[in-house]
Order: sequence, then C-alpha cells, then structure tokens
Amino acid sequence: MKIENTKAQMRKGILEFCILQLIRKEEMYPSDIIAALKESKLIVVEGTLYPLLTRLKNAGILDYRWEESKAGPPRKYYSLTQTGEQVLNELRETWDELLIAVNRTLKD
Repeated sequence: MKIENTKAQMRKGILEFCILQLIRKEEMYPSDIIAALKESKLIVVEGTLYPLLTRLKNAGILDYRWEESKAGPPRKYYSLTQTGEQVLNELRETWDELLIAVNRTLKD
C-alpha cells in the first residue's frame, strides 16, 4: 500500500465540503477557490475543480452568474443555492461527528 494514495483519498473525501464552505462565505471565481484551497494546503488543480463545480451546479447545490472582466473573457462566479445551504449543513454535522469519532480513536 502506498501512503500517498491514502493521503490523496482523504483529501478528495473532504474537498467538496471545503469548497462549499468557502463559497458559503462569498461568491467565488474558480481561480479564487483554488487559491484559497492552496492556502489551506488542500492543493487542487483546475482539472479537478471544474468537473466538481459542474456536478454541484447540475445537482442544484451551486448556482453561478457571469460578470464581465476588465481583462479577458467574462468570469463565472459561484454561489450556494438554498439546497446547497442544506447540503452544507448536513456535511458540517457529519464532519463534526467524524471529527469526534476520529479524535476518540487517536487517544492513547
């Protein structure tokens, strides 16, 4: 077993939750999402992010709006829908439960 595979799977498992949490705070452009994730040490590339954003949009969890850019093409800014807020709240509850369970197993 390669430890890097396990570490990558752990990151992928919480990526959607982290993205939704970021977007809850404010509308975000994909490159801003990537920058925020990198700052948090959750390194993501565009090839991972864009399909995830599309899937979340198609599921009714995210919405977007176009905004003209001063340099280049229009930009797509993502926001949470009401359904997205509900999903994020459920993910937060699950995260809190997992955190407690994992911390219990880590005690000596």
